[in-house]
Amino acid sequence: MNSREEQLKAFDRLLTIMDELREQCPWDRKQTLQSLRHLTIEETYELGDAILDNDLQEVKKELGDLLLHIVFYSKIGSETNDFDIADVANSISEKLISRHPHIYSDTKVNNEEDVKRNWEQLKLKEGKKSVLEGVPASLPALVKASRIQDKVAGVGFDWEEPQQVFEKLREELEELQHEVEADNSQKIEEEFGDVMFSMINYARFLKVNPEDALERTNKKFIKRFQYLEGKAKEQNKSLKDMTLAEMDVYWEEAKRI
Repeated sequence: MNSREEQLKAFDRLLTIMDELREQCPWDRKQTLQSLRHLTIEETYELGDAILDNDLQEVKKELGDLLLHIVFYSKIGSETNDFDIADVANSISEKLISRHPHIYSDTKVNNEEDVKRNWEQLKLKEGKKSVLEGVPASLPALVKASRIQDKVAGVGFDWEEPQQVFEKLREELEELQHEVEADNSQKIEEEFGDVMFSMINYARFLKVNPEDALERTNKKFIKRFQYLEGKAKEQNKSLKDMTLAEMDVYWEEAKRI
């Protein structure tokens, strides 16, 4: 691996390239914080895909893309004298030190849960009115639900045992089924949301990341369905012309691969 000196040299090289691109490249010169935002979100999802696929070479590339965006935003900030890359790095360094008094001060902790509780309490002391202020409004609903539950659990608003959460899930499923039988479309949506929220909470107790779990299932389904499509093509058939029984044969084959 590279030495600290080599790492700093590589980072300095990136900063120099960013300066040159911002000055000389027409595309880079016209970018703003706003124009880069959707690209950053896209790069973040690409990194997430690489991590799920455990493709470490791709993870390295995607981390580079994200690092470029951080440097890019910092360069734009420096042009308006609002902040630069040093401010960004110092800001997160100061936050990490203040949020880890068990490392940089005399606070004692016994486990990870103590660290989480301290983290949320420290944020309230920093001026936040609610522990939920740190949950971005624009997060996808599944991720947002998971973050909400993590946040409130950090201040002790939580179930004690996984079985309690499972019982709550069963209760929500029964309420959903009741509304389905009553054909109450408005209540069905509400109860369906409650079921999903409870499922995400249960996942937390099982130490399963619900976003990762669902995405792995998405990838598994895509792989199996594309296998099915390939087999249909080999027979010069269209899926819509095949019976469910015929498709199920290839689906079962795909599951064994």
